[in-house]
Amino acid sequence: MDIATIVGLLAAFGLIFMAISDNAPAFVDTASMLIVVAGSIAVVMARCSLGEFLGAIGVMGKAFSRKIDDPVELITQIVELANIARKDGMIALEGQDIDNPFMAKAVAMLVDGTDGEIIKSSLNRDNDMMKLRHEMGAKIFSAWGEIAPAMGMIGTLAGLVIMLGNMSDPKSIGPAMAVALLTTMYGAILANVICMPIAQKLENASALESANNELIIEGILFMQEGGNPRVLGDMLASFVSPKSRERIAAA
Repeated sequence: MDIATIVGLLAAFGLIFMAISDNAPAFVDTASMLIVVAGSIAVVMARCSLGEFLGAIGVMGKAFSRKIDDPVELITQIVELANIARKDGMIALEGQDIDNPFMAKAVAMLVDGTDGEIIKSSLNRDNDMMKLRHEMGAKIFSAWGEIAPAMGMIGTLAGLVIMLGNMSDPKSIGPAMAVALLTTMYGAILANVICMPIAQKLENASALESANNELIIEGILFMQEGGNPRVLGDMLASFVSPKSRERIAAA
């Protein structure tokens, strides 16, 4: 669970609610919600396929789960596996406890004696497809963040048209102004509090996971070529910050 995402969203909505709590009912309008929320969802779906839209909803979990392995722990585990392979052969890696699915697949290919070029191309392909899925999900939420304010503006214009068309009836001016102003507010909240942060989280998660996968690829290929495990740790240390390299050296 990514605490920052949960705390950030709760804090944002909490602060907004605190600001309007004295007049909360005045900020609830069904017509405005339909125009902005339902309307923006419909436009997003029109810009992509149903599969892509549902896939983005599934990828959204990455913004809240944050199940990304610590690269220092990955490096430590790869070095341990390299030591085992150097002492007892690749077959000794079979049955090792590996939680990372990408690394587990790579080690299984090593145990099977797969050619290095095939290992490299297969793992690179998996990494590229992972980045593509995350990129598509992030783009859909970015598009949603662009569309929501536009739908808010449409609602504002609709409310103004209704208001101007009923200037002779003072009772209709208030509800029309509510639609005009609240749609803009709803659009801004949906875009800036929900959609854009999720898109940014997905982009960050994709970059971190891709870096981890590249780290694993480098380590697995080094093992496949029979490299010295002592050198492997120093080589993979370039994937982490200088401060994290101290942890690798200590391990």
